[in-house]
Amino acid sequence: MKIVLAPDSFKNSLTAKQVAQSMEDGLRKSLPDASYQQVPMADGGEGTVQSLVDAKNGKILTEEVVDPLGNKAQAHFGLIDDGKVAVIEMAEASGIQYINKQTQNPYIATTYGTGQLIKAAVNTGAKTIIIGIGGSATNDGGAGMAQALGAKLLNKNGQELKFGGADLINLDKIETGEMMPELKNVQVIIASDVTNPLTGEKGASNVFGPQKGATPEMVQVLDKALSHYADVIKRDLHKDLEHVAGAGAAGGLGTGLLAFTNSEMKPGVEIVVEYTGLKEIAKDADYVFTGEGQIDFQTKYGKTPMGVAQAAKEANPKVKVIAVAGSVGERTEELYPIGIDAIFSCVPGVEDLEKAIRDTDANIQKAVENIGRLLS
Repeated sequence: MKIVLAPDSFKNSLTAKQVAQSMEDGLRKSLPDASYQQVPMADGGEGTVQSLVDAKNGKILTEEVVDPLGNKAQAHFGLIDDGKVAVIEMAEASGIQYINKQTQNPYIATTYGTGQLIKAAVNTGAKTIIIGIGGSATNDGGAGMAQALGAKLLNKNGQELKFGGADLINLDKIETGEMMPELKNVQVIIASDVTNPLTGEKGASNVFGPQKGATPEMVQVLDKALSHYADVIKRDLHKDLEHVAGAGAAGGLGTGLLAFTNSEMKPGVEIVVEYTGLKEIAKDADYVFTGEGQIDFQTKYGKTPMGVAQAAKEANPKVKVIAVAGSVGERTEELYPIGIDAIFSCVPGVEDLEKAIRDTDANIQKAVENIGRLLS
């Protein structure tokens, strides 16, 4: 019996690799003769770097960057495939964890640090960069990222724009002649499941701005600034991006990456499935175990367990996919016809969140040991 272990991380508790190990430890108690293969997974959000580095035996590097508020911070990125592929999470440099209710200000928050991570990755010699763009604190359309890579965003006086989304209203000209030349030979793959356009009712400012501290008045200012930014990009870079699906991801970082790099956007879990080789691994599997902290009806919208299930079934229609979660929410029956065969909670009873998080390893082991007894 071959069992593939392809979970996501359990937030605030275990990495995807640790979850896979917990699953294997538990299953070996009831299925000691089975063969096991761990494939740590992610969906392009938090944990993507760690999952791909773990799955591909890569390495993690540290870079000093500018955080969203302009302070110094230490951020990490990964290298896999003998350094040919770099993996970045924009939140490492420009994430919402750097701000709080007192400091949040999307007028000035910048993606400059994300650009510094991209630059560092290019300088290692990587030819492909996978960048997950969830969890941002910014609303600058990726302008700061572009500035870090050498683009000039100038006002009518020829001065460089200030950091943040608000000053984009003063953008008069974009110059790319001084951008790092090596970037032209690098393929950037944007991992995002967000389909919002840059501007408008469903755009970056209206939908995500309030989460980053934008008042209704600020939302209007930022939306107008991003619309102007898109007009200048269209005129100077000959790319019409304002209404492209996904352009509004991460406060418009999707737009910035599409405008200033050789990039394409893909669902995050599809990228991780591709780079881990999950389909090939699942071809001769009897069971695939997946999971994450919470599973509910929203799991079908690009979350890791659904991506794993669909990839595994595509490769091997007879394989059974079993999902394990800390919390099993509403309407999970919607997942059964589209790839997941069974869903189990690993929490043994009513308990507070702190204890559940603390006991995740033991709880997963107990749950999958019992599932293994059923399978045997």
